[in-house]
Amino acid sequence: MRIATYNVEWFNALFDDEGHLLDDDNWSARYNVTRADQLAAIGIVMTALDADAVMVIEAPDHNGRRTTVTALETFARAMKLRARKVLVGFTNDTQQEIALMYDPDVIAAEHDPEGELIGRKDSTTAPRFDGVFKIDLDIDDTADQVRFSKPPLEMAITTATGQRLRMIGVHLKSKAPHGAKGRDEAMRMSIANRRKQLAQAVWLRQRIEETLARGDSLIVLGDLNDGPGLDEYEHLFGRSSVEIIMGEGGETGVMLHDPHARSALTLRIGEVHSTSRFYLTHEKRYLQALLDYILISPDLMARGPTWRIWHPFDDPECWQMPDLCNALLTASDHFPVTLDIDL
Repeated sequence: MRIATYNVEWFNALFDDEGHLLDDDNWSARYNVTRADQLAAIGIVMTALDADAVMVIEAPDHNGRRTTVTALETFARAMKLRARKVLVGFTNDTQQEIALMYDPDVIAAEHDPEGELIGRKDSTTAPRFDGVFKIDLDIDDTADQVRFSKPPLEMAITTATGQRLRMIGVHLKSKAPHGAKGRDEAMRMSIANRRKQLAQAVWLRQRIEETLARGDSLIVLGDLNDGPGLDEYEHLFGRSSVEIIMGEGGETGVMLHDPHARSALTLRIGEVHSTSRFYLTHEKRYLQALLDYILISPDLMARGPTWRIWHPFDDPECWQMPDLCNALLTASDHFPVTLDIDL
């Protein structure tokens, strides 16, 4: 079985309010890319992935006028994808939903949130992801209230062979100081954003530990907007949110695994993986970063899984296919990550 995570930049801007494709020569929300070209590029990438399930990060919006399911199922029909059914959970107001596209002949999926809406400060049970998490962020002995701007998509999955597992799709808050005016404000915003992101990671980690304690198989996947050594403020807090979510430093039996995350934790010089590519206008260069992960529980590691980052330059198969290479660059500023595993 192949499971993928794919952050599609400004996917929402490619559909009208009825969920129809805006397949025309007008500009998309991506720089210097038309809507028709971006749609075609996403279709090429999704077709090449041929995944049984794709966790779509920054999926089309769901609100009073638009529905994520209608848009993505329309897209799947147009591109003739196997992953033609769509599941969403708690929606948000950022125009960037988290949605699972899947092949209903291979798996059954349902939104299955756990926890209560509001957690107690001293509680070891994680509240529901659309609720409130209480944690002392600034060590003032006062519980701060944390909410997800994009509540994770928590699912119960059953494969055609009867394998049951839990899956959580995640898009953590960005640490970037968007809208900051001046260096001092950027610093304050960066530290505040990192503090909130780490709180979300602690919240997610609590749910992970509860799930593993029951003996359930678990896959956590998506855009964590973080990784070891990605910014200069990490040393203030000791660990990245990725390390917290993985359970780094804890017992092996409750740790999650992703080889690219593991490599980033252990290598300071040498091979560097990346799943995204952003143009820095003020520096006139591209920045690459490892932001997208597929983390799995120890029991799934025993099944001999393989991971792949579909990077247009670093992956030899992608590089040798010019059409796919160009499509990856046109479709999004992130590249897909896949997990092949026997389920």
